[in-house]
Amino acid sequence: MSQPNSGRTMFPQWVLEVIRPIVGGVSRVFWKIEFSGLENVPKNGGLIIASNHQTYLDPFWLSLPIKRPIRYLAWSAAFKWPVVGRGLRLFGAWPLALEGSDPAAIRRSLQWLREGGAVVIFPEGTRTAPGRRLAYQPGVAALYQALGLPLVPAAVNSGLFWGRRSFLKRPGRITLEFLDPIPPGLGRREVMAQLEESIETATAALEQEATVRQGSGKRGSGNQSSSALPST
Repeated sequence: MSQPNSGRTMFPQWVLEVIRPIVGGVSRVFWKIEFSGLENVPKNGGLIIASNHQTYLDPFWLSLPIKRPIRYLAWSAAFKWPVVGRGLRLFGAWPLALEGSDPAAIRRSLQWLREGGAVVIFPEGTRTAPGRRLAYQPGVAALYQALGLPLVPAAVNSGLFWGRRSFLKRPGRITLEFLDPIPPGLGRREVMAQLEESIETATAALEQEATVRQGSGKRGSGNQSSSALPST
């Protein structure tokens, strides 16, 4: 698979393959991350994944179970940030302008997809807090329509346990779910509406499930504490 010019500053693929299980192990220990819906992710051929985005680590977590070369489309302004921008390039992200169209980013992604690569895109363009929704940008529809590939939505509840402006992770289990693919052939408005409905519905369900799980855990801990008290 050929490497576009923007890929010269990124880690070689073998380095990413070495890093992947390390990040996976750390994520399972510290964030108790779990994945579902992996049967919805094709093992080969061009692949477009569109996901909500709640924490900085979402792109890395998305790549853990896929185990194939992946490129990410990220907000172009983030590439100007000293540490974040360098990290984005090293791990294979390409800049995408959120304002207006970005033909260069689309062309680069189309080339990668034609060669059988996977592209991850965050339609809202930036991180959003749980319960908040931003307008979905149509760049993902351009990729979807140009090549006639299925589109795999994904949802994650990571923002419940790791706030946008916090370095501390709250207790809980992060879940990332790959949803039923959207088949090729839909119009732009139709695919965008279906994508947004799929992601937002699944995200709300994951957040609700995590909230219930947390509540049950607290009640269970409380019951254990009570039962441990000596009788009088």
